[in-house]
Amino acid sequence: MTKPRMIKHWINGKHWEDTPSRVGDVYDPTTGKVASQVAFASVSEVDAAVSSAAEAFASWRNASLAQRSTVMFKFRELLNDRKGELAEIVSAEHGKVVSDAGGEIQRALESVEYACGIPQLLKGGFSENASTRVDVYSIQQPVGVVGVISPFNFPAMVPLWFVPTAIACGNAVVLKPSEKDPSAAVFIAELFAEAGLPDGVLNVVHGDKVAVDRLLEHPTVKAISFVGSTPIARYVYETGTAHGKRVQALGGAKNHMVVLPDADLDLAADAAVSAGFGSAGERCMAISVVVAVGSVGDELVSKIKSRIADVKVGSGPSCEMGPLVTGVHRDKVTSYLDAGVAAGASLVVDGRDHPIDGDAEGFWLGPTLFDHVGTDMTIYTDEIFGPVLSVVRTESYDEAVEMVNSNRYGNGTAIFTNDGGAARRFQNEIEVGMVGVNVPIPVPVAYYSFGGWKESLFGDAHAYGPHGVHFFTRSKVVTSRWLDPSHGGVNLGFPQNT
Repeated sequence: MTKPRMIKHWINGKHWEDTPSRVGDVYDPTTGKVASQVAFASVSEVDAAVSSAAEAFASWRNASLAQRSTVMFKFRELLNDRKGELAEIVSAEHGKVVSDAGGEIQRALESVEYACGIPQLLKGGFSENASTRVDVYSIQQPVGVVGVISPFNFPAMVPLWFVPTAIACGNAVVLKPSEKDPSAAVFIAELFAEAGLPDGVLNVVHGDKVAVDRLLEHPTVKAISFVGSTPIARYVYETGTAHGKRVQALGGAKNHMVVLPDADLDLAADAAVSAGFGSAGERCMAISVVVAVGSVGDELVSKIKSRIADVKVGSGPSCEMGPLVTGVHRDKVTSYLDAGVAAGASLVVDGRDHPIDGDAEGFWLGPTLFDHVGTDMTIYTDEIFGPVLSVVRTESYDEAVEMVNSNRYGNGTAIFTNDGGAARRFQNEIEVGMVGVNVPIPVPVAYYSFGGWKESLFGDAHAYGPHGVHFFTRSKVVTSRWLDPSHGGVNLGFPQNT
């Protein structure tokens, strides 16, 4: 029997060759079989990565902005040239279809391109003669060694939300990707090395809670960026800040799509299907609740149902939706179907009956649609993170807004309407971090920043964009007085304290 391939740590510019004390299985979700194994880091291995990063930071922080941007431009070109290869890697371990993985990488490229502009982004301010012969200016300096803990659902995009900006700002990084699909992170590290990034500036350690806790507690790690579920985001934020770190921790979501009576229902139905079932619903910006306002419910549900029948699920090249990431997660998501029925919701489409073009042992669950869902049901309250779409009916716009605003999550939401006044009112009144108007998944472009409100974000820094530059740097203000050299450096009598 062939021994599974071992996915190793990347420390100080090379693969870590020490024999791991613990390993984890990495599955091919389309077949349900173990495809490889990943080394789980011990505390000493995390320490080795942090030590490598600290040593590299001492010189990288002083690298010129020109040198940093040159590396970033080269990395961008390498990533663009090999994005097809990376999409295949993501698809093989996560399960999302290759076209979906390609879209993930295309969005990641936007963040890399933003980081390429670091000379412009790190410009400070300057005030000449703030007082007599006194100049005041601000500079932004790197934080130091930073940790990035990324989730399974976007194994390429989420690391690239953080790593390019952190590196471009002059920091050194220890990246801990999900143990479910770790190969993308190593591929990214290899590309950075090829782009000329000095050894140790980017390190990758794999593993579980042992690795996470060591990063949160290590005194040399100055900042932590995290994306994952709300319970873990809260843990990361509280533990990291208790150890004196700055922390940005993006948590879970329950994203609503409000459909008003004047909306284009064909557009809304298309959006609900693509936003609810793309990537098998395993994304924090997926639409999981459709709020049908007024009389639109029956027609909208009918249109969504008819479109679900056409969704091709499987591993073939024409498929639009793949399996879930693991069998355990598939079974957890499936359990919500029985829970929804038991709670009194109408199961309009049962994903267990959907035709599958793939190995029967894969981690499959087809698109599922519930109607007449109550806000006290677990299919509404819980972040299911799978292809389960719930329709909730309300009588009015005000009732819909109150529903969204009373939800504990505040990541993203959307409204579908042809009424500009209603859309403008909605964007002002809704209490979430990202809003779409006739756009179901309002992920911001890279020169804005991504993040939610309420229990979808711990800390005050959103991901990438201007917030990313701010998070990965510390501001310093210098107040400077110089004596007139024509007088031999003698003070000319100007007040010392003005």
